Amino acid sequence: MADKVRRQRPRRRVCWALVAVLLADLLALSDTLAVMSVDLGSESMKVAIVKPGVPMEIVLNKESRRKTPVIVTLKENERFFGDSAASMAIKNPKATLRYFQHLLGKQADNPHVALYQARFPEHELTFDPQRQTVHFQISSQLQFSPEEVLGMVLNYSRSLAEDFAEQPIKDAVITVPVFFNQAERRAVLQAARMAGLKVLQLINDNTATALSYGVFRRKDINTTAQNIMFYDMGSGSTVCTIVTYQMVKTKEAGMQPQLQIRGVGFDRTLGGLEMELRLRERLAGLFNEQRKGQRAKDVRENPRAMAKLLREANRLKTVLSANADHMAQIEGLMDDVDFKAKVTRVEFEELCADLFERVPGPVQQALQSAEMSLDEIEQVILVGGATRVPRVQEVLLKAVGKEELGKNINADEAAAMGAVYQAAALSKAFKVKPFVVRDAVVYPILVEFTREVEEEPGIHSLKHNKRVLFSRMGPYPQRKVITFNRYSHDFNFHINYGDLGFLGPEDLRVFGSQNLTTVKLKGVGDSFKKYPDYESKGIKAHFNLDESGVLSLDRVESVFETLVEDSAEEESTLTKLGNTISSLFGGGTTPDAKENGTDTVQEEESPAEGSKDEPGEQVELKEEAEAPVEDGSQPPPPEPKGDATPEGEKATEKENGDKSEAQKPSEKAEAGPEGVAPAPEGEKKQKPARKRRMVEEIGVELVVLDLPDLPEDKLAQSVQKLQDLTLRDLEKQEREKAANSLEAFIFETQDKLYQPEYQEVSTEEQREEISGKLSAASTWLEDEGVGATTVMLKEKLAELRKLCQGLFFRVEERKKWPERLSALDNLLNHSSMFLKGARLIPEMDQIFTEVEMTTLEKVINETWAWKNATLAEQAKLPATEKPVLLSKDIEAKMMALDREVQYLLNKAKFTKPRPRPKDKNGTRAEPPLNASASDQGEKVIPPAGQTEDAEPISEPEKVETAGSEPGDTEPLELGGPGAEPEQKEQSTGQKRPLKNDEL
Repeated sequence: MADKVRRQRPRRRVCWALVAVLLADLLALSDTLAVMSVDLGSESMKVAIVKPGVPMEIVLNKESRRKTPVIVTLKENERFFGDSAASMAIKNPKATLRYFQHLLGKQADNPHVALYQARFPEHELTFDPQRQTVHFQISSQLQFSPEEVLGMVLNYSRSLAEDFAEQPIKDAVITVPVFFNQAERRAVLQAARMAGLKVLQLINDNTATALSYGVFRRKDINTTAQNIMFYDMGSGSTVCTIVTYQMVKTKEAGMQPQLQIRGVGFDRTLGGLEMELRLRERLAGLFNEQRKGQRAKDVRENPRAMAKLLREANRLKTVLSANADHMAQIEGLMDDVDFKAKVTRVEFEELCADLFERVPGPVQQALQSAEMSLDEIEQVILVGGATRVPRVQEVLLKAVGKEELGKNINADEAAAMGAVYQAAALSKAFKVKPFVVRDAVVYPILVEFTREVEEEPGIHSLKHNKRVLFSRMGPYPQRKVITFNRYSHDFNFHINYGDLGFLGPEDLRVFGSQNLTTVKLKGVGDSFKKYPDYESKGIKAHFNLDESGVLSLDRVESVFETLVEDSAEEESTLTKLGNTISSLFGGGTTPDAKENGTDTVQEEESPAEGSKDEPGEQVELKEEAEAPVEDGSQPPPPEPKGDATPEGEKATEKENGDKSEAQKPSEKAEAGPEGVAPAPEGEKKQKPARKRRMVEEIGVELVVLDLPDLPEDKLAQSVQKLQDLTLRDLEKQEREKAANSLEAFIFETQDKLYQPEYQEVSTEEQREEISGKLSAASTWLEDEGVGATTVMLKEKLAELRKLCQGLFFRVEERKKWPERLSALDNLLNHSSMFLKGARLIPEMDQIFTEVEMTTLEKVINETWAWKNATLAEQAKLPATEKPVLLSKDIEAKMMALDREVQYLLNKAKFTKPRPRPKDKNGTRAEPPLNASASDQGEKVIPPAGQTEDAEPISEPEKVETAGSEPGDTEPLELGGPGAEPEQKEQSTGQKRPLKNDEL
């Protein structure tokens, strides 16, 4: 027994461990039951959520709008977001920030910084000497970076989503422009971190739009490739994307729809904002002409006036998209002078003529990157608000050569819906239909390094090498491994952008630094000293381009191998156990075990840019991700070869190709420090040599060259700054709420004192006392309320409520009396009728006991008596006194009575009807149970006064009456199958006890 208990204890521990893991998963899921997406545009943002019962819904803001302006107003003691900030832009343009996303990841010398300063001269920009980035200088005390401002907007978007979902939300998918480089994407991630958001993915806005289009047209996707072009012109930029939709075969879910980004073209500054700025300039010129000769100042020098003109220009652009002309009107534009001017669509198109000429540019870029022609494009779909301009559609239609442009997608919300679908797919709390997304790398990334080579004996030179790590328009996310085989000491290599020739000179200046990171490796030489007898397999650097398009260096390893010979006699017990387990699961038993494994590593050689590899060049590149199989009929990919093998070793492997196939899995397996790999099943006494691999971690020092990340201490300060601002806003909202509640209570109560229902239950002295207190509180609120704290306001409100509590209680009770008393009367009447009907049930069919009916009758009588007595006592009291007839007491009496009635109703509901015995012919009913003994073969009802615990009535050994079956003498069974057992009991003379509950 003790041995059995010992064997069970480990099992119990395992079970408890599994339970703990499941509980941890459930707790983790409880915090992530809702996810959100933020479509972060230049001018406005759309927020969407997914939660149980709410699939993919756009969040409404506080003004019940589906679109929220991306504007922040920062003042000394308060902040405004969205529409409130947009209205503040006219009053305080310097403190109102908009279009700040254009400064993310930009250093001070970037052309976009100068462009932003020219567009919005009211903002004062300062520079960070460490990172060379810009800051908004609101005042001498307020200074914020673009990342901090974006963090505020993201935090505001989360608050909107949480209010809409009525639960906390932490997980989010954020859209970014496809042309964002590494520095810009990292800046968005830092802003999300400041806001306390967990970013599931930074998804390109064009990819999110394509995903939304495909999800809602899943049935239209088949094995035939469909090429769709999305032309997205927003407020700040224009992006053209070519997407291929097709059903592909996946390993996990079989045939599933897939979208693949084939081509991308963009223009960073072509959008609706540039059109509005030109309209604003035109309106400013017209206003100056109207005031010419009055020695008036230039309207361009007045920030408030320019903010008004920009808002009017935005309205004009929208109206002129549907009308040939419109009248621009602004009251009190500057110096209390009104402005009014007529603007036609022709004038607007002339102002933006050069912008319209740039409309076909992104289309040509997308076709060139996709290596496709317009004939292969099935449809061109418009996305973005600026595509509503008629001239844009005319130029685009002419450029693509189609009959019409597709408008069968929500141009404003498509990206938000696609992003929230991706958020649900990435979240653990939801299960969605798979939709394979293969995004594309816009900017190629390569690795550059320099090594010393010996061209001739005694002559050494330095050779510069380049290896493309992630090629342009290649799919991501994916992992890559690059192997350096010619280094035995510490060295450096560089990660840079590849060929950016597809960008124009101006775009290259805006792009910023083309050098990403310098990687300094430390510990390479020490690893060689640690394993002097092992053969080096190179220095392997593992790179990851994740779902957000952000590149990271996971780790760098120094790999060594050696041949180890083992004999069967020298095997340890642990090794034998490992071999047995391996054979049970089929490990190492078949030559194709390597093919059927889960390792999907694929090797690919990456030639140097501009020149071929020299003989003996040993740098290799392999990919650690496998794309979905595009056609089930295609042959499987070549068998993986494990870790990258230098070219110099390929001949050696070929020569040793006659070795047994059982060695192949062991070549790929990576052992731990002991390096012991499972042995093949069919081993002989003398095993062949096997490889033992040792991996040594190499120290890495990264020097960021494009834009240094915010240091951890600075990031912590920014997080704390935003949290303090959020707490301050919450405290302000709480104080405003308390002040509004106090003010509303004062005015409402003063008004109630003159209402008849309140005067009826109060004396003149009571009303005067309350009125005096209310007047004093109102005076205090006007004089000292501005400086009062939230606690003081709440205490004052509690004091007034306590004073008026008795008055309000008497009024509320009198309001409830008619309804409550009427309900009580109805319940008493129905209960009495129910009791009367229950007593009329014949004794043979009675299902209620005398005790149950007596209990109900007692409750009814007690309730009648309480009601009559309480009403009589209440009638004697004056209306100004506390009533004795309380609504809660009436409800308690009703609940007690209803509980008794419901008990009897449920008993009647679930009681089965008593069967009626039949004669032999099945036509004569059984005699009633209360018939005389001469009419029945056996009396089955106990005599009066006998309880269920009394001795049961003995059955005769055999009792039959004329014209009846033996089973008819026992009417307690439900008939049918119970007849045979009865006859058997009676024939054997056994006694059967009878129970009243069987009746």
